[in-house]
Amino acid sequence: MFIRQLPLWAAQTNCWIVSHSPSDSECVLVDAPPSPDEILHVLVSNGLRPVAILATHGHIDHVGGVASVSRSRQVTESDLPCYINSRDLHMLTDPIGTSGWLGQELLKTGIDLRAPELISNLEDGDKFSGSGLVFEVLHTPGHTQGSICLLVRDSETSEKLLFSGDHLFKGSIGRTDLPGGSYEQLVESMRSKILPLDDDIVVLPGHGETTTIGAERTGNPFVIQM
Repeated sequence: MFIRQLPLWAAQTNCWIVSHSPSDSECVLVDAPPSPDEILHVLVSNGLRPVAILATHGHIDHVGGVASVSRSRQVTESDLPCYINSRDLHMLTDPIGTSGWLGQELLKTGIDLRAPELISNLEDGDKFSGSGLVFEVLHTPGHTQGSICLLVRDSETSEKLLFSGDHLFKGSIGRTDLPGGSYEQLVESMRSKILPLDDDIVVLPGHGETTTIGAERTGNPFVIQM
């Protein structure tokens, strides 16, 4: 697999560009922060053609750029399909109303915050195929009710990656004090969906540096406490 990490916007939210190999022009975007110009610049300058945008959850720092990128004719001839868990769908379709003052401030910048034209659900156990890869959906509520992680397997190399959104970070976990958050749910999601995974799986979070399941199992104080 070939991965590009773009930490964007004020929150340094990671937009992940995923393709099967460095030579492939097709790619999948995991999260699209409200910095669409930067995302589009990287796509265009590298000759990349996204086939879909997958959202790990509905917070505006992860979906604020979805509308602009999905509608851009710089990288696609028609609107890109966007995927999100149904429990966070309202955040994608109404980012201003669900983001309080932050949504109002973003609205002043002129960024396109309309709902994307093509939206589909990603539910627990679903598998999305794109750019020669298969993304398996793990529903991991806790940070939000619709938070998901995406487990990706490369059938040729057996390489496995986990896009963890704001569920699991290097040395930390997602906050649960925002609307829809629940520490108890996050703990249960971690125990039932994430900790059973193999130690060598690389974790690509929504913020910060990459890590592995094994490193977090033994070195993350929040996970150890769980």
